Amino acid sequence: MSSLYTLWQQFYPPAPTFTEKDVGAGSQVGKVFIITGANQGIGFELVKLLYRTGATIYLAGRSPQKIQAAIADITSVSPSPRTPATLRPLHLDLSDLTTIKPAAASFAAQEKRLDILWNNAGGGFPPGSVTKQGFEAHMGSSSVAPLLFTHELLPLLQAAVRTAPKDSVRVIWTGSSQIQMGAPQGGVDFARIEKPTTAAEMEDYAAAKAANWFLAVEGARRWGKDGIISVCQNPGNLNTAIFEVFGWLMLTIIRTLFLYPAKYGAYTMLFSGFSPEVNEGTNGAYIWPFGLIKPPPRADVLHAASEGKAKDLWEWCERSWKKHV
Repeated sequence: MSSLYTLWQQFYPPAPTFTEKDVGAGSQVGKVFIITGANQGIGFELVKLLYRTGATIYLAGRSPQKIQAAIADITSVSPSPRTPATLRPLHLDLSDLTTIKPAAASFAAQEKRLDILWNNAGGGFPPGSVTKQGFEAHMGSSSVAPLLFTHELLPLLQAAVRTAPKDSVRVIWTGSSQIQMGAPQGGVDFARIEKPTTAAEMEDYAAAKAANWFLAVEGARRWGKDGIISVCQNPGNLNTAIFEVFGWLMLTIIRTLFLYPAKYGAYTMLFSGFSPEVNEGTNGAYIWPFGLIKPPPRADVLHAASEGKAKDLWEWCERSWKKHV
């Protein structure tokens, strides 16, 4: 019964209480953000929420054309805000490790700091899928590549800490209710992720999302001493392109019964990035939709992280990319 109740809480969460009204116009002038997967879905909605804040925001993604189209769409808003953000493209293909270091280097050539990194990009892949370097597609693009990207950006996060308000420099990872529904025992099965292709889409997707929480936990342990906050957020069940793999009838049913507008997921991301509830004392936290700090609902996943699996997963990711980069 408790598992059904926690699923209900994730599928039908309370209304957001932390919204754009809590991040004022012009309040982020001088701050620099990166949002991966920002040309569509919740990443795009987050950029829209932050456009009035005056920050410099990099929209990272693999399609320059789609990123430019997203920037054009957002900047065409009328009336224009008094302190519009500066929106910049950043080419990044998380399915290809050879693009990661160049993307980070391109960013570092333009900026001296990074205040918040939202590791948001992700998706579902059919059986048989692999990344360019041959990793299972979900784990490779949602865990291995984002950790490498974050690692390359660490000096800029550390630089931001020196002048930023306490607890404001953050790395945000992305989880999912699928952790509860589909992840293997203990969140990640190392024997399974060593296999070169996606075998079961939902289970592999769920394992990658559990891995993201492990990375958040281990990031908090490693970077907390530097003043960097590392948390994982479940944005909620949202009406985005990830569900378009279903036929029109099933998609209509899912949209009617379970999905919220993508903007609601952006509210979870906004909470994760700016809420004062996210701080040194809650570093490594898991955040439920649409902005509630609570442990992951699976006791075995929670136990695995505390017993060293987060560290093991981090080190597995490092060994994986060192073979190719």
